[in-house]
Formats: sequence, structure tokens, C-alpha cells
Amino acid sequence: MPAAEPRSIVAFLPIISGLALAFTITAVDPLVLSLNMPQVSRALHVPPDVVGFLGGASTLVVAAAVLAVGSLGDAFGLKRLLMLGLVGDIVVNLLSAISPDYGFLLVTRLLDGLALAAVLGVSMALLKVSVPAERRPAAIGIFMAIDMVLCGVTPALGGWVVEAVGWRWLFLLAPLLSLIALGLTTRYVTESPVLERRGVDVGGVSLVGFALLTLVHGVAEAENGISQLQAWLPLVISAVAGVLFVIRERRTPEPVLDLSLFRSGPFAVAALASLTLNFLVAGFSFVLGQFGSVILSLSPRTIGLLFLPGTLAVAAGVILAGRLIGKYTPRPVLVTGLLVMAAGGLLMAATATPTMALWIVVLATWLTNLGSLVASSAVAETILAHAPPGKAGAVAAVQPAFGMTGYALGPAVYLLLLNFFFQRQWLNDADERGLSVTEADQAVDATRSALAHSPGTAGYDPNLLQQSGLALGLDFTNGLRLTLLIVSLLPIALAVAAHLLMPRRPRPER
Repeated sequence: MPAAEPRSIVAFLPIISGLALAFTITAVDPLVLSLNMPQVSRALHVPPDVVGFLGGASTLVVAAAVLAVGSLGDAFGLKRLLMLGLVGDIVVNLLSAISPDYGFLLVTRLLDGLALAAVLGVSMALLKVSVPAERRPAAIGIFMAIDMVLCGVTPALGGWVVEAVGWRWLFLLAPLLSLIALGLTTRYVTESPVLERRGVDVGGVSLVGFALLTLVHGVAEAENGISQLQAWLPLVISAVAGVLFVIRERRTPEPVLDLSLFRSGPFAVAALASLTLNFLVAGFSFVLGQFGSVILSLSPRTIGLLFLPGTLAVAAGVILAGRLIGKYTPRPVLVTGLLVMAAGGLLMAATATPTMALWIVVLATWLTNLGSLVASSAVAETILAHAPPGKAGAVAAVQPAFGMTGYALGPAVYLLLLNFFFQRQWLNDADERGLSVTEADQAVDATRSALAHSPGTAGYDPNLLQQSGLALGLDFTNGLRLTLLIVSLLPIALAVAAHLLMPRRPRPER
């Protein structure tokens, strides 16, 4: 008998939609909180030095735990773990909405990180086992398009909710999406075959989590000088923990991360691309928030709206990318996506001024989002193609593990570079105006007083920019331009690596 014709991609839309919604929650949940942190922090009297940790607490937990989640999903069932994560996200967000103080909210954010890790670690793996290989590239395109639309709409929606009914209602957005994803998953997604395992590599998970936390802390402290003990000591500890992790994973019979996968050039490039994409997106969003609010005097709601224009065009581009991956290979799509991201950063580096046109900022944001999601489609297909039967969770978890690591590092590294270049700019500015270093330093410290008056912000008081005797608005903008110029070299270098190392012909499925 002739082989049955593969089902149309339309038949898989309920599965793709449910899994895409679940995947998107892991981005939407921390994003809407970060964009509205000033209102939350003022209401709960969050100390300025705790704001950053509160906003990124769930993301750090996700990055540390997601590798373990992939292995757990293979052992206990991917669908079962996804549903557990969605229920956990609903419960924890409802508790967050009634937070009496910031300590309670911090605990719920840490718990939410565990729920989001469960969702992020298995949603893409379930796509691997639920959709045939010949339909998967198109499915990934639709998957990423849904992610794009929701990530484009929710920042503006979150700002509207906070302004209309208050910040506590912000924590109902993720549960609403979780309920829809839970319904679709329960109805249409089938459970994956489970793989008998001896257990989860707790030691490996602990080491990688410790390495990440100390790395982020060390980079953040490096803003005050790399020679300071509180900066270099965490970085050394992180490096040691990373080495110990590699040694352990090479010796343990059930590693949380199969290092042999990285012998494949395409897999290694895809993993690094996942880290780079999220690093650039998180860092760009961070400096965009500072530049938009401080220099361009944009409201948080307006900054949220910067993500909205062109959302449908990006979604259409990602769907097209999925089809091109199926027709050709992930290689040209990944290279294109990386170069488009570089174009977004270089556009801002070339044109940023204290009075720049808003449409240029919108275009740079659009290019960054388009390149990120197009490249992510190619990354997902490359990594999933390396997953053998029974280990889809463990292999698929590599993408979010590297991605969340980049997401956690992005703001810290961007801020480190931005402060370094900004300092060089205002020192040169002071020298040209005949001001001493002490006088200039006092002027800059005065502008930073916005931190004390507006908890939850991380910028400089715009009312003081022109009262300090320095052109700090221009100095800050030039620092931003240099930062974006430096980081834009990363996707270009990775695009070259992808062009050289990734195959020109489809890779056989494992």
C-alpha cells in the first residue's frame, strides 16, 4: 500500500497554538513585570538595590533549572510536566497579586521561576514529538509567530491595565494565557513516551545554577570596578563552578547536559546563537527603556508601544522563515536573522541623538525583534533535529538554557558597557569645559538621584541633565551608540560561523 499522505499543517494548529501559548508565557510573565516595575516598587516600597533582583528573580531561576526540567520531562512525561508548570504559574501569579510586601512578592517570583522553567523546558520538546519532521519547520514558524504577536501586544496591554485598574491586576495576564494553553494542551496534545532514567543530575544542575548566579552578580558588580573583591571573586567562583560542571557532566552516567552534542558544529552554533539572540534582545530592551525614558522623555506606556508596530509583519516573516527552513536548511535563515539583528543595533548606533525621530527607534526595535525570531526558528529546528527518541526534553532544553543565560546576562553586560562608555564621554566633556574630575563626578551623581526619588528606575533624572554644567544627555547618547556598536559585532561573527559550519543540505533526522 502507498504511504499515507502527511496531514496538512492546519491539522496541527490546535497543538501548535497550545504549545506556543505556553512558550510565550515564559517571556510575557517577566516582561510585563519589568516594564511596570516602577509602579509595583513604589506601591510595595521596594528598596532600590532590590529592584533589579526582584525583576529578574524568576528569569534566573528558569536559567538555572531548565536543563533539569528537560530530563524530568523525558522521565515522567513532557505533557504532564507542562500542565504542572501551567497550573503552578496560575497559582503563583494569583498569590503575587495579593502580595502585602516586596518580600512576599520576591518569594512568589522565585517560585514562579520554577513553574516557568517547567513550561519553557518542555513546550518545544512536545512540538518535536507531536508534529512530524516534515511539518516541523512550518510548525516552528507558526509557533514563533504566535510568540511574536503576543509579545508585541502584551507590553502595551500591561501598561493599560496598570493605568486603568492598578498594578495588582497585572498578575492576571499570565494566568489567563495559562488557562487557554492548559485547555488546548489537555485536549489536543498527546503524552510523549517516557524514558527510564536513574534520576536527575542534581549536582550538575546545582553547579550550573551556581555558576550562572555568580556570573551575573560579578558582571553587575564590575560596574564599580573589576578590581574590586565583590566583582572579581564571583567571576572566579563562576569560572570554577563552570569547570567543575564540565568535569562532572563528562563522568556522570546520566548527565543533565550531554556534552557530546557539542561535537556537532551546527548544534554548537545553534546553542551559541540562542545565547546571543536573547543576550541582544534583553540588553537592547534594557537600554531602550533607559534611553527612551531619560533622553527621549517617553512614558512607560509609550515605550511598551514601541514593540507593537510591525508585529504582524514580523509574524508573517517568521512563518515564511519556517517554510524556508523546510525547503532549504536552517543555515541561510539563521544567517539572515543574525544579520537583521545586527542591522537593528547598528541603526541605533549610527543615528541615536537626544532628539532623534521616534520612527527610527521603532524601526530599530522592529529589526531586532524580526531578526531574533527568524533566527530562533532556525535554532529550534537545528537543536530539535539532534534529539534522539526518548530524549527530546533533555536536548530541547538546551535552547532555553542557553537562551535564558543570555537573557540574564544581557542587561548586566549592556549596563556595564553603557556606564563605561558614558563615563569616558562625560570625563571628556568635563575636560573640554574646564571642570575638574571631582566637579564632574558630583554633577553625574546628582543626576543619579532619580534612583532615590523614583524606586524602580535605573536611569538619570532628566530634569538635571541640563543643570550639571555638562551635556550629559549627549554624553549618555554617545555612550549608548558605542555600546550598541560593540555588541552588534556578536551576531555578525556568529553569522560567519553559521555560514561556515552549518550544512548546506538537510541533516538526517536522528
